[in-house]
Amino acid sequence: MTTSTKELEIADPASRVAEKLEGYQQTTEDLVGEKLVLNMGPSHPATHGVLRLVLEMDGEIITKADPDVGFLHRGDEKIAENMQYNQFIPYTDRLDYLAPLANNVAYACAVEKLMGWELPARGKAIRVLACEIARISAHLLGLGAYAMDVGAMTVFLYTFTEREKVYDLCEQLTGARFTTSYTRVGGQIRDLPEGFLGMVEEFCEGFLKQLDEIDTLLSRNKIFLDRTKDIGVITREEAISYGLSGPNLRGSGVDHDLRKNKPYLDYDQYDFDIPIGEHGDCYDRYAVRMEEMRQSVKIIRQVIKTIPDGPINIADAKQRVPGKESVLMSMEELIHHFILITEGLDAPEGEVYFGAENPKGELGFYIHSKGGGVPYRLKIRAPSFVNLSILPKILEGRMMSDTVAILGSLDFVMGECDR
Repeated sequence: MTTSTKELEIADPASRVAEKLEGYQQTTEDLVGEKLVLNMGPSHPATHGVLRLVLEMDGEIITKADPDVGFLHRGDEKIAENMQYNQFIPYTDRLDYLAPLANNVAYACAVEKLMGWELPARGKAIRVLACEIARISAHLLGLGAYAMDVGAMTVFLYTFTEREKVYDLCEQLTGARFTTSYTRVGGQIRDLPEGFLGMVEEFCEGFLKQLDEIDTLLSRNKIFLDRTKDIGVITREEAISYGLSGPNLRGSGVDHDLRKNKPYLDYDQYDFDIPIGEHGDCYDRYAVRMEEMRQSVKIIRQVIKTIPDGPINIADAKQRVPGKESVLMSMEELIHHFILITEGLDAPEGEVYFGAENPKGELGFYIHSKGGGVPYRLKIRAPSFVNLSILPKILEGRMMSDTVAILGSLDFVMGECDR
């Protein structure tokens, strides 16, 4: 007598359940190690611009991170090869657009190094003033956005209130709040306006009080400490090997600042300290930027006290655009103005590199000249681009929620990164 399959199933239901459970167990074992690929950005508020992160996730843990850059690439370096030296200055505003004054100065210094020019003392002092104002402005935005990223909305309101005051100073100095284009190769477009130094001193007085208030809100805040302490640690050796610069390098304990190590614009004549981190984590990078703003105020006050009188531009009349009044009144000056504007500076042949200590790190310009008013080749060393290279290293093994804190602590600008 034969037994049907249905009868066997009814007769031995336990065996059928065991078979099914075994199948489920096998399927679960096959899923172990399967990972999710997650796209963060390029349209994401925490990426601080058009940065795309391709994250490989094992649950909440990042196993691999691949930064995808270039969404804001505009070909600045190629544009420079088709422009006279002074014509390229407005393009430097669009690098780290949080500190356009500092970009203007760094580029002008690079071309002046090629020309073999030395600015008069007052011209250097004005540039130092502009650079430190730009440093405060850039750090304020970076700090405010970073605090908001990790949940502290109030700090953002404090920092942007102070930054508006900085923009008012920029407008007084250059005529523009954002894209300043203030310097020229060989000097500045104009001297300090009347009463400007008094306005800067007044700003410094109020700014230090607000900075102390921000410090109180953040530096001992339990939530902020939990989000930043021992997160995104970059060791001293890693910071050096990846070529980091600026606060990200100094946050890892490396005492390197171009204003001290390779002084330019008479920075060696000013008394200021270089803040250094100890652990290389997100908190150290935050603390370094906080102290840098205090040191910038210290430098600015010394400039106000010691700024000399005299010219702000080089004395070489053949390479400098004459004043408007003389152009209108003299045929020789009009011809000279026409030649300089149409042909540009008469630069010598040669290769130079100049690096400046910008808010994001070392902004460098390499210029290869074959003579004439247009560079044969111009290469920009963008600190944001270099600093982002360490992301795959420090994101690996961290939780997804740490990504926002780590990105904000690096304080990059994609306009500078992509160029």
